[in-house]
Amino acid sequence: MADEPKQLTDPEEREEQLTRAPKSDPEDAAPRVELSPGTGGAARIDVADTAVVRPGKPDEDVEDAASDG
Repeated sequence: MADEPKQLTDPEEREEQLTRAPKSDPEDAAPRVELSPGTGGAARIDVADTAVVRPGKPDEDVEDAASDG
């Protein structure tokens, strides 16, 4: 089984940095990506299902975009 990809930033340090601003809240530090082992030793990076901000067109459903391809 492949090793889990290494996180580039300590999760606690990342949370502290992202919640330091006066108007921030804990949701600002929520993970936006998920890392998993990919093929050939590479890390696979996926947008987390819980991410508030996602790449792509904001007015298009994910299911609609998948059926276009």
